[in-house]
Amino acid sequence: MKKYLAELIGTFSLVLVGCGAAVISGKTIAAGAPAGIGLLGIALAFGLTVAVMCYAIGPISGCHINPAITVAMLVAGKINGRDAVGYIVGQFVGALLGAAVLYAFQQGASNFTMGEWALGSNGWGPGYLGNYSIVSAFLAEAVMTFLFLFVIFATTSKLGTGPMTGLAIGLTLVLIHLVVIPITGTSVNPARSFGPALFAGGKALQQLWLFIVAPLVGGIVAAWLWKGVFETKA
Repeated sequence: MKKYLAELIGTFSLVLVGCGAAVISGKTIAAGAPAGIGLLGIALAFGLTVAVMCYAIGPISGCHINPAITVAMLVAGKINGRDAVGYIVGQFVGALLGAAVLYAFQQGASNFTMGEWALGSNGWGPGYLGNYSIVSAFLAEAVMTFLFLFVIFATTSKLGTGPMTGLAIGLTLVLIHLVVIPITGTSVNPARSFGPALFAGGKALQQLWLFIVAPLVGGIVAAWLWKGVFETKA
């Protein structure tokens, strides 16, 4: 249960801090307020949260905080089915709680309204950030999740970077966000998309399937590649 609770806390933190940075600090809040943190700031919020959690809960659960990572680890034979289910349940509950707390924060703002894709929800198409197509959205999420998992497999292997693993994984997520935010808002994590979408409803909830399927596809392909080509038996 400690492992599952650690995954819940880690995913809660990722949604609250990452999505919170996007919706609260991502743009100028009011006249005379300092300029928002922008795309780079949002990317750093997500990446640094993952890096911090890697060091905080990594020794407990491995710090997946992402169902795509857990499924990929299951496919690669690095986690058993029982733990995989416990991890994924913890991740989705944590994401839901993170979105709930962020929603509570936002209700305290005098100008807050629950518009389409609220609370940092992921999406695509007309009206969403760069107005990218569903094909672009699916490719971006699948390919970037593949690269993310490849880095995770490599840095956590015997050939990895040891004490620098958490930082390498966090910085990889920063780089992914710098590319994908205009396309989908960047998910590469079904739980991260689930929490905000459940509160936002509307198009965010209708489009949630892509942010479950595409990251899982990318993660599974990375697991197959790592296990079949790069993993050594020594």
